[in-house]
Amino acid sequence: MNRFCRLALVALIPAAAMSFGPSVALAQTSSPAPAASASPSPAPSASPSPAASAPAASASPAPAASPSPAASASPSPAAPPPAAAANPAPVQTADPFGLETTLEPKKVVMVKGTANWDSAFDTLVDAFKTLNALLDKQGIKHAGNSMIVYTSTDDTGFTFLAEIPVEQDPKNLTKDMSIGKSPEGKALKFVHRGSYDNMDNTYEAITNHLDDKKLEAKDTFIEEYLTDPLKTAEDKLVINVFVPLK
Repeated sequence: MNRFCRLALVALIPAAAMSFGPSVALAQTSSPAPAASASPSPAPSASPSPAASAPAASASPAPAASPSPAASASPSPAAPPPAAAANPAPVQTADPFGLETTLEPKKVVMVKGTANWDSAFDTLVDAFKTLNALLDKQGIKHAGNSMIVYTSTDDTGFTFLAEIPVEQDPKNLTKDMSIGKSPEGKALKFVHRGSYDNMDNTYEAITNHLDDKKLEAKDTFIEEYLTDPLKTAEDKLVINVFVPLK
């Protein structure tokens, strides 16, 4: 794991139409008519006249039933859908980066610890296991998300406080445990998604952000675990990183 991004952070503090043809009506008996017209010319002329009137009647419904008005009506409703589709465009999926916030103090049970960078995540998980075992034994529920407060860092590792918010004081604390308050005051909030080992990219972006904004931070930073590190696959972690400001 790249430890230098966190060191740099701490150093800073001192991201068809269908058509009906009238030809069908005209074709009804026009073909038999020539056959009959060979012998009696008057008879055929009498029979075609009623036949001609029938097509005339059938020809008038044909234009009446023509779907031309429906076809002309369809283009007008076709115009609104593009405008409606353009409305959902302003949806944001990216997490806010460097969001100004105010941390409220919470009662926490905490345990002190030290860790090497090579085994950092395992050490933090063990600290959370210790605290959870204590709370579970006494039937005390969490009153918030688990947190890690980094108190110092160097080339080889770091010191930290693992904290779990509670509403009542647990008993029988070990010598490394205590009851206290979580950090409070103005801070910048950043979001990390993914494994703990890939957090160096997040901290590098945080360092650059503080540089660009010329912001002065305190000598600590906090990680709030929105996903339970004891039950969540490491590459599925979601962690809020808070950088308190002076």
